[in-house]
Amino acid sequence: FISWAKTSINNSLIKGVYPASPSSWLFVAIGILATMYMQSDPSMGLITKIQQHLPLHMSLSAQGQTMVSALVFSTLLWLSLILALRFCLKLLLSYHQWMFEKHGRMSNTTKVWVPLVRLLSSRKPLLYSYQSSLPHLPVPAIQDTVSRYLESVRPLLTDPEFKRMSDLANEFESNLGNRLQRYLKLKALWATNYVSDWWEEYVYLRSRGPIMVNSNYYGMDFLYVTPTSVQAARAGNTITALLLYRRKVNREELKPSRVPGTVIPLCAAQCERMFNTTRTPGVETDVLQHWLDSEFVAVYHRGRYFRLWVYRAGRLLSPREIEDQIQRILDDASPPLPGEEKLGALTAGDRIPWAQMRKQYFSSGVNKRSLDIIERAAFFVTLDDEEQGMRGDDPEGNLDRYAKSLLHGKCYDRWFDKSFSVVIYKNGKSGLNAEHSWADAPTVAHLWEYTLATDAFQLGYTEDGHCKGDVEPSLPQPQRLVWNIPAEVQAQVSSSLAVAQALADDVDCHVFPFREFGKGRIKKCRVSPDAFIQISLQLAYYRDRGGFCLTYEASMTRLFREGRTETVRSCSNESCAFITALESGETEEECRRLFQLASERHQNLYRMAMTGAGIDRHLFCLYVVSKYLGVESPFLKEVLSEPWRLSTSQTPVQQMNLFDLKNHPDFISLGGGFGPVADDGYGVSYIIVGEDMVNFHVSSKYSCSQTVSNAFSEENRIGFPVKYVSDDEKRGTVCKLRTSI
Repeated sequence: FISWAKTSINNSLIKGVYPASPSSWLFVAIGILATMYMQSDPSMGLITKIQQHLPLHMSLSAQGQTMVSALVFSTLLWLSLILALRFCLKLLLSYHQWMFEKHGRMSNTTKVWVPLVRLLSSRKPLLYSYQSSLPHLPVPAIQDTVSRYLESVRPLLTDPEFKRMSDLANEFESNLGNRLQRYLKLKALWATNYVSDWWEEYVYLRSRGPIMVNSNYYGMDFLYVTPTSVQAARAGNTITALLLYRRKVNREELKPSRVPGTVIPLCAAQCERMFNTTRTPGVETDVLQHWLDSEFVAVYHRGRYFRLWVYRAGRLLSPREIEDQIQRILDDASPPLPGEEKLGALTAGDRIPWAQMRKQYFSSGVNKRSLDIIERAAFFVTLDDEEQGMRGDDPEGNLDRYAKSLLHGKCYDRWFDKSFSVVIYKNGKSGLNAEHSWADAPTVAHLWEYTLATDAFQLGYTEDGHCKGDVEPSLPQPQRLVWNIPAEVQAQVSSSLAVAQALADDVDCHVFPFREFGKGRIKKCRVSPDAFIQISLQLAYYRDRGGFCLTYEASMTRLFREGRTETVRSCSNESCAFITALESGETEEECRRLFQLASERHQNLYRMAMTGAGIDRHLFCLYVVSKYLGVESPFLKEVLSEPWRLSTSQTPVQQMNLFDLKNHPDFISLGGGFGPVADDGYGVSYIIVGEDMVNFHVSSKYSCSQTVSNAFSEENRIGFPVKYVSDDEKRGTVCKLRTSI
């Protein structure tokens, strides 16, 4: 504790004075004293004023009083300089025009801005050093948001429908919208971020349906390799790697994330609730609970719950020691207690019944003590008795089953309320399931990248597949959790399991590694890889359904303090024009021209979303204000009820330096995925791995006859000629992006 307190105080001091350093005070003080020694007063009389107001009881000589006054003045000057530097850095980070400038065409303003940002960011920052220097998310002008909205829905509506929506929008803008905007601007004055708290509460925590599939998402192991086939060993290294990452977060030793290829920092606030966090159910709204520390993890195996201590007298257990403890759990042949095996189904079903059961039967006694252990654990671990991965005679089908297993499992062998649950399979394969309210996928992806790389390349295994390290023979046994589950709770467990099982059985998942080309080929075409893939997804949907749909692509707003996400409406007038021309057999030259316009438009939409000029979060917050005021807006009601039939997200690779794909090409990440947002739509997640591969995760629902995840993986579902995007006619290559939507 003493060591932690010292680290915390030291980090608070370093963060508090950033972008200056604590030692800079000494330079300021020496400079002031040296100037005074030369019979000059740099304070213009302020030091004398300070001396006059020193406490009368100070028994110091005149020279001593002057020295103290000079030091007080030096400290005040130093603090003023820190505030000035921080204000300058915030102003610099508020400049976003650089994102809209074409490559190689930097404006004079940006040429001046770049070295200034580098200068003020030159000191090595801690994880949270930039937090107080990040700008606040601006509230867009209401006329701009309405105009962008109408432009985004134009290709989806007929002329009469568009006229009706334009009338609604114009009426809203000229009347109620301005009133709601004034209230929203008032909130933006005092709130750190005018969106994030409402987004967390109303989109995630107030949802009363199951969070399994509907909200939680998953991350996968390596595609081609499994570092060890020993389940206990894989668990030992994985748990160790996760705890090493937590140590880095607690000590703020992680480097702040930045916009790729720049020194521009991203908000790190989501890291704060990564560990020791759980979502607790309520009747009206759930609550996120976070504890400062936890020295144990909760483990589930064959219907039993265990507490596994991972620290011994302040020392983190070695990977081999954790492996031995996990093996003790695997060897434990005791049966589950009555009602224990499927207890986790309460976290998979509807929230209100779980909240009622928790309040009535888990608020005291042995049930409360056991539930507290799960909720206060650093994270949750499931030792799955199945084998998963791309294996056997049906590798593609097994990948799909692997995805479904991570998304929902058996509906009772994960604790879906924990910030994340790690799954270790019988054959050593691993993965995780993450709760969504506390953070977005890039934050969890960063954690999982570090975990996989540390497990495989840093910790490693012995020749026989076991963890490395020494074992202390006197370690206590893992603790079985004890429950007293009455018949009423068991009945509700069965009911929640039925709801969750129906939801799980309805999800169709398809994982598709696309190997024919990747980022390298696309960049040679001088096109953004993300724009290329998004337009390809539009083409896939058009060929599948014969039309266009409202499309969601998640973009981050972490350029701003406590920023989370914004929507990129990637189905644009330009993308629709290109696809229509392509499908109607227009000339190559015309298709190429339209594709370039569509690509540029998509990049511009993405940049606008990143820089606070999006559409959907602003309209969402105006809708929340209208509900607080008790007024109805037909325009906002219609906008927020529109279904996202194509919901997409890119999983960024943020720490490529951890993976040596040149020497270890098989250690390729599969990324992760999520469930469909609309009952009659698709959920598509993709990760661009290296230069030559894109992995896709596609989900839909069996209950909708119009959506089949696997159908879009047929070779001819998307045929995308490179000649439409490249001037290199000699190559004459036709690239088929089999995205598997």
